[in-house]
Amino acid sequence: MRIATYNINGTNARLPRLLEWLAEYKPDIACLQEIKIQTENFPVETLNAAGYHCLVHGQKGFNGVAILSREPATETQRGLPGDDLDDHSRYLEAEVAGVRVASIYLPNGNPQPGPKFDYKLAWFDRLAVHAATLLDRAQPVILAGDYNVVPHDDDIWSPIALAGDALMQPESRAAYRRLLWAGWTDAVRSIHPNGRIWTFWDYQAGAWHQDHGFRIDHLLLSPLAADRLVDAGVDKAVRGEEKASDHAPTWITLRS
Repeated sequence: MRIATYNINGTNARLPRLLEWLAEYKPDIACLQEIKIQTENFPVETLNAAGYHCLVHGQKGFNGVAILSREPATETQRGLPGDDLDDHSRYLEAEVAGVRVASIYLPNGNPQPGPKFDYKLAWFDRLAVHAATLLDRAQPVILAGDYNVVPHDDDIWSPIALAGDALMQPESRAAYRRLLWAGWTDAVRSIHPNGRIWTFWDYQAGAWHQDHGFRIDHLLLSPLAADRLVDAGVDKAVRGEEKASDHAPTWITLRS
């Protein structure tokens, strides 16, 4: 089973690239972020025709997450629990083919310090609380998404380049580590322990052509999922296509 996470940076702008990627790489489950479209406007019929069922938690103009799957999925959680006033579409969870999977778009947090960074850390705390309940499930669980955290210095081409960014702050990294200490496995890090594998290249300053990237898209696995991990990687070539997202799809393979 191949499960991927992909920040597409806008459904309308990237639909051709999304369809090409689905056709070529054929993930069984694809967790999308930044779909930037209202739920009712998501191209469900087009994706159905491509062989995928769709669960969508959209929002006009920004944010938004979705779960595409070859087998029908059952939605289990829409929105991250813990703050009834939070109306951002950043979390969607479902059961698919015997696994529990979540599509996550964690807040960016810039500029920091400030209210956006405070919101990021509070959202991280809420995720940790909810994730703890999922660890108790007697099934594999995958928390897949754009976490907006560069976990280690070797997860970025130059730590100095982003030293003041919310993605690199000690508080952001500590929040991510707390998930790992609770029992979640960073799948890509597990397969590529030496780092130097990127999932994001900015549109500016020639980042793609100079390979000035960093890793912020992660798949965290519960112990039952980690026991089935076979491989993990990044479909880097997708980033180089015309009018591509600034992220590349990141994936894992689990044995049956």
